[in-house]
Parts: sequence; C-alpha cells; structure tokens
Amino acid sequence: MNMKLLWHELRLIITILIGKILIVLCRFAKLGGTSFPGKVAEKLCPGILRELSSGLKLIMVTGTNGKTTTTRIIEKILQENKIQYITNKSGANLVNGVITAFIEAVDFLGKTDASIALIEIDEAAFSKICNLIVPHVLIVTNFFRDQLDRYGELYGTLKLVKKTAALFENIKLVLNADDSLCASIGKDLKNEVTYYGIDKDVKHSTSSNNEAYDSKDAVFCLYCQSKYEYDYHTYGHLGGFRCPNCGYARPSADISCTEIDEMKDTHTDIKMRVSNQVIKARVNLPGLYNIYNALAATACSEVLGLPIQNTVKAIGSFESGFGRMETIPADGKFLKLILVKNPTGFDQVLSYFIEQNDSNMQIAFIINDNAADGRDISWLWDVEFEKLLNISHKEPEFYVSGLRAEDMAVRLKYAGIDTNKITIIKDYEELVNKGLLRTQQSKSFYILPTYTAMLELRKLLKVKYNLHDFWE
Repeated sequence: MNMKLLWHELRLIITILIGKILIVLCRFAKLGGTSFPGKVAEKLCPGILRELSSGLKLIMVTGTNGKTTTTRIIEKILQENKIQYITNKSGANLVNGVITAFIEAVDFLGKTDASIALIEIDEAAFSKICNLIVPHVLIVTNFFRDQLDRYGELYGTLKLVKKTAALFENIKLVLNADDSLCASIGKDLKNEVTYYGIDKDVKHSTSSNNEAYDSKDAVFCLYCQSKYEYDYHTYGHLGGFRCPNCGYARPSADISCTEIDEMKDTHTDIKMRVSNQVIKARVNLPGLYNIYNALAATACSEVLGLPIQNTVKAIGSFESGFGRMETIPADGKFLKLILVKNPTGFDQVLSYFIEQNDSNMQIAFIINDNAADGRDISWLWDVEFEKLLNISHKEPEFYVSGLRAEDMAVRLKYAGIDTNKITIIKDYEELVNKGLLRTQQSKSFYILPTYTAMLELRKLLKVKYNLHDFWE
C-alpha cells in the first residue's frame, strides 16, 4: 500500500479516536463536548469533515430564526421514513460543532450506515462550511436583524449566503417565499427552487392588509430601493410583499399553509397545499413562526421525494428542540423554556402570550450579554414589550434575571409595566422556585432566556428534574 495513503488513513483513525475520547471527557466534566473536539480534530486532520461526509446526501438548514426547530422536524421525517442519518442535534451550529457531530456518529474508521447528513448551520458560518462540504439541499428559513455586533448588517449576511450558494448550481434551494430577502436568493440564482409560505387569505392574530408595517427589517426593495407594499402580512417583514416600482414580488409558494383551523398553546391545526392537494396537519408546537418551520420541513421532504403521509405524521409528533418552547413537568405545573435572541423572535413570543387564556401568568426574562448572546443589548428597545399591556387585566407577574437583569427591568418600566409587578432575582434556583410557587396548578411558568442563560438554566433544571442533556 502507498505509504502516503497509509499514513493518511492512520492519521484519520487516530484523529477520530482522540475526538471520541475528548467528547466523553468533556461530557463527563459537564462541558458539553460539542465544539472543542471538532476544533482539535480539524487541527490534527485538516479537511476531516470533507472525508467523513463523503458519500452522504447533505441537507443544510440556515437562516436567522427557526433553524433548530426546522432541523428537528426534518429529523423526525427521516425517522418516520426509516432513513439513517447524522445530525448535530446539540445545536452546535458552527463548523467545529458539525465536525464533532460527525466524529461522534462514525466508527473508528470513519464509516457510517447513514445515507443523509442533516446539518444546522449558523448563517454567518455557511460560507466557511462550504469551503469543506457543499449541501445537496439548502433550506433558508428567513433573515432578520440578529446580534449586529456579531453578524454585522443584515444585508451583509444575505449577500454572504447568496454569494456562496451561487458557486454551486447543483444545490437545491428551499426558500421562504414570504421573506423578500430570502426569496431574492431564488430570483438571483439559477438553482432549482422550492418555495414555501403562508397564503393571503389565512386568518391569524396579526392578519391585516396593505399597510405600512412597523418592521425595521427589509422595508425597501433590494433592487430599486422603493418602499415595499404588502397585500397581506404575517409578522416582521414577512408576507405578500411587492415593489410598486420594479415589480419584484413574493413568488408563488409550492408548499403553503392555506388555512389555520385552530391555534392552541400546545399545537396548531392547519391545512396545507402540497403537490396541488390540500392536506390537514397538526404542527406539534404553538405559534405562527412554527407553521413556517413545519412548511420548510415539508418542502424539504418533497424535494427528497418522501411520502406526504409520513411527513404529516412527523409534523404532528416531533419534540421541541432544547430550549425552543421546551415544556418541563414540575409537580403538576410546567416550566416552558423559550429561547429569545432578536427583536422579531421576541415579538412573536410576546404575541403568543397575548393569545393565552391564563390569568396571573408568571413570566421570567433572563438576559445575558456574553459573546454568544451578543454584547450589544440595545436590541431590547426594538422589542415591542408594550404588547404586554394587553394582558394587564390578567395580572401577570414579571421576573428579570441574568447579567443584564437591571436593563431588562428598565425596558419593562418604559413599556408601561407596573414596577410593582417586576421582581429582580439573580439566583436561578430561587427564580424557578418562586415562579413555580406562584404558578397555578396545571399552568405554565414561562421563562425566556438568551442563549448562554438557557445553557446555565438548563444545567440546573437537568439535575432538578432529571432531564436529558442537551446533546441527547
């Protein structure tokens, strides 16, 4: 055997072995082991991701909001179709985290029985990962302002994704038709595109027509800078956009929600059009934004040519991702963890609160400004906390915690919230205990943490309620 080839294979085996050992050691030390093993592996064996993914069909999910939930739904679809796959289930969506997921999934020779790799990738890391591997299917959920100190200006992120995807004409694109930024990828590239979206006549809590919306994202046309007009609106800048000057407009959706039958605090019943047939489906999470996630996963399933009945079954039975509307039973009550990280996502969660019938709601905001959260927390002033005044008759109580608890308290005060209803509690265990104590039986204590706060809180809750680790 060629000595160069032999050395390469030996180096690969040693790297995988070291990577697996590091994963075990990190998790034993309660460090997660999601990124560090991958970082070491890439140093020891540059290009290891390209080698481990060889022969697999690659599905990537990127965008600002909904990546983890969309990936989880696609994962459930693959399970329903008995397709073996590799995925970065922990949500570590930078390149090193993806490498770690592959090392954990393969054997010591780098082999796997999987036929598909399902990868959630941070939109800012999409260009970097495509230097190593290229997806067969790329799902883009949406583009919203998110951690400007980390990602930069919104249009820069879009340009980076578009420029990278343009290098590979064989990538099959799955795009949100209702997002003028996202849909522009399909307009500008020659790739095969499947669009998904919510139809014009669908009635929901924010239904309205032809208004100048207060979204701070994507107000002006990408192509001629005229202000968009809307035939209808879902949330943020999503909806039936059109430019009155150059004609750029929402493309027709191949997969669409045609009706919302019922929105509950645990699920949403919808009708969706797939391949010219209308199908009833239950989305096993509440909220308008989760309808979009389900549509994106359904569109991916159609691109893969999988049976629609299995897709519908998966949408109705998948479990929420770690911290994404995760519900934890707690002695006849529930803790509901909802990750917040940018104004649009936060606003959608507040809209969800307004739709609940609970009285005396207990709501906690845990705000950190670590690097992974974004150092700049001025985005809190772009969140419409004033919406919470619509539930003041239900006498909600608010708790604030985290490194920037005081900033969150000030924001609530300026939103018009009675300061007697705002309590600062820095200790997470005290926060959980007090919030649950005041929560009515069979009701939920809602906790909205930023990313690093969620990780810290989840460690406490794992011990307290014997939960799975986030990478499981």
